Amino acid sequence: MTIDFRVIARQLGLLLLVMSALILSMTGFAVVEQGFSALWRSPDALAMLISAAVGIALAAALVGVGKRSASIIGHREALLLVALSWIVGGLIAALPFWFWASLRSDAGQVANDFDSLVNCYFESISGLTTTGSTIVQAISELPRSILLWRSLIQWLGGLGIVVLFVAVLPMLGVGGRRIYRIEAPGPSPEGVRPRIAEAARALWYIYLGLTVLEIVALRIAGMGWFDATCHTLTTLATGGFSTLDASAAGFPSPSIQYILILFMVLAGVNFGLYHMIQRGEWRKVIKDHELRCYLALIAIATITITVSVYRHNSLSPSEVSPPASVAETIQHSLFQVVSIQTTTGFCSTDFDTWSYVPKAILMSLMFVGGCAGSTGGGIKVIRIMIAAKVMAAEIEQVYRPKVVRTVKIGKMAIDADLKRGILVYVLGIMLLFAMGTGGLMYFDADQGIDITTAATASASTLNNIGPGLALVGATRNYAWFSAPSKIVMCMLMILGRLEIFTIIVLFTPRYWRGE
Repeated sequence: MTIDFRVIARQLGLLLLVMSALILSMTGFAVVEQGFSALWRSPDALAMLISAAVGIALAAALVGVGKRSASIIGHREALLLVALSWIVGGLIAALPFWFWASLRSDAGQVANDFDSLVNCYFESISGLTTTGSTIVQAISELPRSILLWRSLIQWLGGLGIVVLFVAVLPMLGVGGRRIYRIEAPGPSPEGVRPRIAEAARALWYIYLGLTVLEIVALRIAGMGWFDATCHTLTTLATGGFSTLDASAAGFPSPSIQYILILFMVLAGVNFGLYHMIQRGEWRKVIKDHELRCYLALIAIATITITVSVYRHNSLSPSEVSPPASVAETIQHSLFQVVSIQTTTGFCSTDFDTWSYVPKAILMSLMFVGGCAGSTGGGIKVIRIMIAAKVMAAEIEQVYRPKVVRTVKIGKMAIDADLKRGILVYVLGIMLLFAMGTGGLMYFDADQGIDITTAATASASTLNNIGPGLALVGATRNYAWFSAPSKIVMCMLMILGRLEIFTIIVLFTPRYWRGE
């Protein structure tokens, strides 16, 4: 069976049309802020307008190509459409950065950050995949429309631009269900019913409701409306882009940081559980084993890191600074545990100054990630649970060979196909992590890159987190990497967001031969 490229072109064109309309809305935002004259005197407003025009032209061309295509999307088409949605969508999302830097008449560091298309693409892919790694070295100098666009693309990537596409354009029918299953993060999300358009729409209503709730909460806690909006968009997406160079540390208020903690935790929960709450199925939610494990991991990691940080006075390492209080230590320890495990990537303090044990725990949490069906990245808690149980069962087989132990999560037995799939996925993640680390070490050997930097940059981008350790630590950025390394990390971000197999299958000859 051959691939119908026309249906892919049509649906991709419609998706780019939606993205272009959102870019155009950023032009409106700039005009409201700066006046109508911003269209010809403000580089950011003009950049948004040009980007929207380019996006609309490309969308129209693609829709024209696919005008007479079939109405049903097959499985092969769905795979390719999902991959191209992120790759091409990243290019459209990068245009405002590119045109803004090109239109600026004054030179400066903030414009130089977007001096190449690779840098712009890195920033946009980091946004859409909700990674949060940035090449911007002076975030606070960016115009507000650019800052809002950075936050918005993360919000779009939160539940997936493809899921939004299905919710807005339900005419996909059966193909819509195929796209959702491919794009939705993690194993099949609990609580989502087969009516894909309705399910996707319900998840977005929940997403929108939480967005409004957090904006209001942050505003009440003392954030301005603009900062509250931007940080909400990136919190619920578990993205981590901030409007300040200091990230969340720029808002030292405990109330603000605890609100961010709360919504990061909520964003890392399976959104299917919220759908179940809507149906009144509270008991199933409370008994959800993945949710319990997720919260237990946060609690255990926080307690361990708090003890270690307080014991070594890691929050105030200088002899001049007074020792941090227990409350401050708990606050920052909890914040960083939640931020890293949910793969949000906000930083409330420079955790790179902490001792070995806290950093080792945070590094481990990078691979765990949030729950299946959440906006978080990583391997996902449910996969870690199943892999651990499979390993325990195999160890038991060594000394009790006659015992046949069924691997279960709660009352649900895990069949052989699912066990094999999860183990292959975990192995694939580890292999990509090692390859990414090696690639960064190779391409940036002349930059003096060390193994800690390369390993944590690889883990951070693959698991869609943002900050790492050493030269990509909490107070650093990714601007210094070479162009080849940035391309490698873009690939890792997309692979991690689409859970590797969706992309890897496109490199198999049998897929293209239709076998």
